[in-house]
Order: sequence, then structure tokens, then C-alpha cells
Amino acid sequence: MPASKKRFWEIDFLRGIAVILMVAFHLLFDLRFFAGVSFGLGETFWFWFPRATAAIFILLVGVSLSISSSRSQASHKKFLNRGLRIFFYGLLISIFTFLLFPQEFIAFGILHLIGLSIIISIPFLKWRLRNLAVGIGAVALGLFLETVPAHSSFFLWLGLFPKAFQSFDFFPLFPWIGLVFLGIFAGNLLYPKAKRNFSFPDLSQNPAVRPFAFLGRHSLPIYFLHQPVLVFIILFLA
Repeated sequence: MPASKKRFWEIDFLRGIAVILMVAFHLLFDLRFFAGVSFGLGETFWFWFPRATAAIFILLVGVSLSISSSRSQASHKKFLNRGLRIFFYGLLISIFTFLLFPQEFIAFGILHLIGLSIIISIPFLKWRLRNLAVGIGAVALGLFLETVPAHSSFFLWLGLFPKAFQSFDFFPLFPWIGLVFLGIFAGNLLYPKAKRNFSFPDLSQNPAVRPFAFLGRHSLPIYFLHQPVLVFIILFLA
């Protein structure tokens, strides 16, 4: 496979792990929400588990952006188009969830975040240490914004939201775009010029690795399809 097309199996593998965690969480959530099945899991689990899973996805967005940028020395038009396309997918989910669950619809979820973050990060793709500083700063700003009282939902996409705000999926720009910048920093450090900068055994054909890598390569369609399938099965059985 040409270097310009080569995929790094470890990135697909990690993304596949995140896919499994995402599906597992949504299965638990759907069973609780639609079927009233309680698993005795505390609020700590419901708060941190989805955020830890999302953090893997978002970091890998930054890593993948840095690698893709190294392979394409032309214009950044494709990154703009990619960001707009993913953000549009997020808008479709907003419309769909608003029609079904207007009180908790997804106003600014992880796809909105990823799409907008890709667009914003275009000028930062060649930076290395500066992305580390920008990433830490964005995370710190997001943690600060969480303490600022807000009486309107107009700026919730930035991280300013009223206490009464509820949503099934909410990932504001701050602090989460900070993880994208940290991912770009890690990608430029570990995969300069789209080449692995460290020795690592090739496990791409390992039978234990291949299923996860496959899921990682198809994470976006899985994201769209798994929830309707899970909900249909649960409602059918219930």
C-alpha cells in the first residue's frame, strides 16, 4: 500500500475499542431509558463513562488530522469539506432528536464538536509544541466556563449553558476542542510526515486485533446505525 494511503493499525484499533465502549454504554442507557432496566450503576458511572469514551474519539480526531495533513501538502479544502460534512450530520441528528425528544434533544453533540473542531484546527495542523499549549488552554477555559452562570442557551455550544439544560449528548467546543489540539500535537510528535516515529510490532493481521481495527475504520456509519438498531431490538423485546 502506498505511504499516502497507509493506515496505522494501532489508531484503528484504539478507535475500535472506543466504538465497543460507545455501543456498550448506549445499550445500558437504552435499556434504562426505554425498558426501565436498572443496573445499580451510580451517577459517577453515567457521567464519566461516556466522557472517557468520547475523549478517545476526540483525541484520535486530532491525531488523524495531523497524519492526513502531512500526506496532503495541497490546500486544506478537503478538511473544510470534511468538517462541514460531519457538522451537517450533527444537524440531522439535532432535527431527528428534536422531533422525538424535544426536552433533551441533541443541540450540540459530538458530531457538531468534531465537525467544527476540524474547521477551526486547519491553521494549527503544522504546529507542535504550540498545540500542546493551546490544547491545555482550551481545556482550562472550558473548566472555567462551567463555573460561569448562564441564563440563556445561546452560547451553550461554547460551554456556557444554564443549569437546567439537558441533552442526550452534549460536547461543547470548550473544553473538548482542547483534546483535538492535544491529538494534533501527539500526531505531529509520533507520526511526523505521516511516518511512525517509534518502533512497534505489526499486529495488523492478529486475529484479536483485526475485528477492533475493522470497527475503527467504520466508526462513523456504526455511530449512525447502532442506536436505531439497539432501540428497535429493545422495544421489540420489551
